[in-house]
Amino acid sequence: MRDEISVVDFDGDEAVAEAVHGLDEASTTRGNLFRLGAGALAGVGAVAMLRPGNAQARQGGSKANDVKILNYALTLEYLEAAFYLEALNVGGYSGSVLRFAQTVYQHEATHVSTLQGVLGSKAVKKPNFDFKGTTRKWSTFLRTAKVLEDTGVAAYQGQAHLIHQNAVLAPAGAILAVEARHAAWVRNLLYAGKSVKPAPEAFSTAMSMSEVLSAVKKTGFIKS
Repeated sequence: MRDEISVVDFDGDEAVAEAVHGLDEASTTRGNLFRLGAGALAGVGAVAMLRPGNAQARQGGSKANDVKILNYALTLEYLEAAFYLEALNVGGYSGSVLRFAQTVYQHEATHVSTLQGVLGSKAVKKPNFDFKGTTRKWSTFLRTAKVLEDTGVAAYQGQAHLIHQNAVLAPAGAILAVEARHAAWVRNLLYAGKSVKPAPEAFSTAMSMSEVLSAVKKTGFIKS
C-alpha cells in the first residue's frame, strides 16, 4: 500500500446512502456533523457554555445551523470512536501504536459524550459501522487513521466560518488543534525513517460538509 492515500481511495458501496440521507433529512432538527470535545469542552461548565441560550451570537448563520454543525461533528466522532475501539479490540497492537490507539480513542469517546450532552434530544443516533478489516493490522490501521484524522481536520476548517455562536466557535477551534495533533502523531508513526514529509504543505485544505459526507460514504464504513 502506498504511503499517501485519500479517503476516496477506499472501496465503497451504497450501504451508507440511507444514513447520509437521514443526516440530510435531520438537518432542521438533529442535523449533521462537526467535531468538538475533550479538554476545552470537559465538564458541566463547558457544556452549559455551548447551550444556545447562553451563547453570544456571531454575524451570519443561525443557532439552528449550529445544531446541524454539531450533529455533523457528532457523526464523525461516532465514526472515529468506533474505529479506534474496534482497533483496540481486534488489532493486538503493542508499543507506540497501542499508545496512539488508546489515547486517541479516549479523546474521541470524550468528544462523543460531550456532544451528546450538548445536543441532548437533538443528537443524531449512532450508526452501525463496518471498517472493512482495516483495524486488524497495524499498517492498515495507521493508514486509515491518517485518512480519518485528515478528513476530520478538513471538516472542522470547512465549518468554522459558518458557526453562528462565539461560544461554539472557540472550543471548536481548540478541538481542531487536538485533531491536528492526532494527524501529526499518526504521520510520525507512519513515516519515521522515511523520505515522506509528515507536513508537506504550508496550509491545509478545508472540505465542505457535502464533500466530507460524500467521502465518508465512499468508504462504506457506515452501514446504517
